[in-house]
Amino acid sequence: MSDERREEEADTKPLEARDWEETRGEEQQEDERRSAPTVQRETPQAEGDGRQETDERQETEERQETEEVDEQQDERPQSTGEMTHEPGSKEEAEEYQWHTGRTRDHGSEDAVEFIDVVKAFGRNRVLNGLNLGLPDNQISMILGPSGTGKSVCIKHMVGLLYPDEGDVLVHGQSVPDMADEELFDMRKKFGVLFQDGALFGSMNVYDNTAFPLRQHTDKGEDEIREIVSRRLGEVGLAAASDKMPNELSGGMRKRAGFARALVLDPDIVLFDEPDSGLDPVRTALLCELIMEVHEENGGAYCVITHDIMSARRVADYIAILWKGRIVESGPASELFNSDNQFVRQFLSGEAQGPLGME
Repeated sequence: MSDERREEEADTKPLEARDWEETRGEEQQEDERRSAPTVQRETPQAEGDGRQETDERQETEERQETEEVDEQQDERPQSTGEMTHEPGSKEEAEEYQWHTGRTRDHGSEDAVEFIDVVKAFGRNRVLNGLNLGLPDNQISMILGPSGTGKSVCIKHMVGLLYPDEGDVLVHGQSVPDMADEELFDMRKKFGVLFQDGALFGSMNVYDNTAFPLRQHTDKGEDEIREIVSRRLGEVGLAAASDKMPNELSGGMRKRAGFARALVLDPDIVLFDEPDSGLDPVRTALLCELIMEVHEENGGAYCVITHDIMSARRVADYIAILWKGRIVESGPASELFNSDNQFVRQFLSGEAQGPLGME
């Protein structure tokens, strides 16, 4: 029996040893597994922190680059005519090298005066330090290339626009400083002929012409009829008083608008490109009509145009507007003999000179 026990013990020991070794190996593996995740968790976290710092740094750099690009775009010169240089700089002197600002004596008081007027629409600076005087009891013409702000000048005269800087005077009174009632009274001094006549389509010629009298005066219909008939006769439309605007030619609409501009006996009459859309013969006839009516009624007439033939026929005084400033101004006879290269080029219609297609 003892031998058998010894054999059993001999057989049992290796099993226990093996179990102990296996158990110890499992414990060691468990310890390794427990310690391994700790190392694995720390490494990705450190890497993640590094990547996060890198991403934040890249976002900051990209944001700074975007801000710099936006600033550069804001500072980039615009194609709308914005003045991108400082006043008095070399660049400004080169841009305005032909603008002598010379004002020749016209022998009369100024009915309208612009003093250092600046007007911008967004980034587009239309008037840039405009100085201009329009003489009383003369026919003045503001000439200049298309898009130089000639019509903007008219809107400043009647208070439809106000300058961003500077002042506009009408008979010595500041238009921007006027209260509403003063402004409405001041506008009665003006008659305006718009580019297309601007007739009311639902009214005939007679009612279109009578409209300002009915709107702004207390005159009776008999007196209104007398005034309207006289003005329509002056412009050659006495027989067309019952016609509707769509029954009139372009020249007739211009003349009807002219008659309406005169019914309040204005001190100042403004013509916004009256020759626009007319053939040369009717343009010449309209110019003759303007001179005849002015000779009879007097006052300050201001014609906005870029038609040189009209200027030769009508103008007593000429001001040439370019890039928001007056190049030169003075009596028409003197300006047509100016030695300024830009003035000579524009008034002669030549291709060669400072003015190009830009």
